[in-house]
Amino acid sequence: MSGDGSTRWVGSMPEVYARCLVPAVFRPFARELARRAAAHGPRRVLELAAGTGVVTAELLAACPDAHVTASDLNEAMVQLAEPRVPGATWRVADAAQPPFPPGSFDLVVCGFGVMFLPDRPAAYAQVGRVLVPHGRFLFSTWGTLADHGFERDLVRALERLFPGDAPTFLQRVPHGYADTARVADDLRAGGLDVVAIDTVTLEGRADGPEQIAVGYATGSPVRAELTRHGDLDTTVARLTAALTDIVGPGPLTAPMTAHVVEACRPA
Repeated sequence: MSGDGSTRWVGSMPEVYARCLVPAVFRPFARELARRAAAHGPRRVLELAAGTGVVTAELLAACPDAHVTASDLNEAMVQLAEPRVPGATWRVADAAQPPFPPGSFDLVVCGFGVMFLPDRPAAYAQVGRVLVPHGRFLFSTWGTLADHGFERDLVRALERLFPGDAPTFLQRVPHGYADTARVADDLRAGGLDVVAIDTVTLEGRADGPEQIAVGYATGSPVRAELTRHGDLDTTVARLTAALTDIVGPGPLTAPMTAHVVEACRPA
């Protein structure tokens, strides 16, 4: 996985991520992935980069007859998720090298994890290895930063606070794999057939700008870039004020666009 600090989740980060970012940003697309997964009637499902289990929980609800194995490279994430989503079998495992025998699963799912993979074609080849022939790979990757209301406005706030030295993680990683032609090329290079790439816009909801500021500043890899600017609590307060100035106080809604991709292992 990525070596730029994006895989280091320490201290309170997983809990803040689950409390602030999951309901506002990730749950809408978790439900979309689970809905699409259920259409295949899977029996053996592997989830890669499962994080705190938002997709996992939706998969279990949508696919009650499936056995779901949820994996994440970050032990802290797995420790938080396992008691919250006990219906899955949890494993600490690298999405780039899933430690499972060939043909172990008929469906592999990954919610917003492929952007972190250092060698995507090689990782996609590993997905194909653990799939049965004609097994499906279903994943999501964010569209452009301009098409993600929460993160676009957060970056605007960060650039106001730190002109010329604002964190760039969101642009580089979450939104760094928005080109669908590149996604398709990587899948084919990994030996998978592209079935569909659908661009989907869903609405995110947050209680207010503080939820978004706290979530990204202390519950995501943005935190590592913010620590160089001094006391984190002070930075979070300043970021909350700057974001409130941009979007206003009170509950927020924002459109968020992602690509939902389906690929298939050939026979």
